[in-house]
Amino acid sequence: MEWEVIGLWILAYLTGSISSAVIVCRIMQLPDPRDFGSHNPGATNVLRLGGKKAALFTLLGDMLKAVIPILIGYALELHNRNLGWIGFMAFIGHLYPLYFNFKGGKGMATYFGALVALSPLLLAYCIVTWLVTAFFTRYSSLASLLSSFAVAAFGFYMDHKYFFPLFAMFLIMMWRHRKNIKSLWHGTESKITDKKFSKRKSTE
Repeated sequence: MEWEVIGLWILAYLTGSISSAVIVCRIMQLPDPRDFGSHNPGATNVLRLGGKKAALFTLLGDMLKAVIPILIGYALELHNRNLGWIGFMAFIGHLYPLYFNFKGGKGMATYFGALVALSPLLLAYCIVTWLVTAFFTRYSSLASLLSSFAVAAFGFYMDHKYFFPLFAMFLIMMWRHRKNIKSLWHGTESKITDKKFSKRKSTE
């Protein structure tokens, strides 16, 4: 395997390990997103904590974590299948960040970022699916799961070169959202507009 590929996998993981949510909340003097709301260091929870501006900065930061390593891969003229796995490594870094005791977010924004660099068409398909689902249900978790599944399915028929890393990300998101899936089933899942915060217990 080429050293450039291994180096970019490592770089993507380390870049993905940077928590945009924690950094944005510290700069804007907001509560730590790991201690309030859904306890998830992601854009949706930051939206509840600090509003649209804070959420936008978080979203952009999490997307860039995948975009930058993939663009470097393009510059090095790596094969397309390697570019997909570079995005996957950034995604893994967001979920299991080295700098934050391997406790990260759910990964949707970094997944978006990978699509930005890999395939604008798949990104558009993902965004439309997410927005339609979120608009009608107000559930960010459900929108994330449906849009990631739709992209993997659409990518399989459109272009196989990114299917395996995209499908792997979908499966991992299913696992990371397992509590959300259970809450959705029981009708207790928090909606995007829910502003009720519950601080994490001191023993956690």
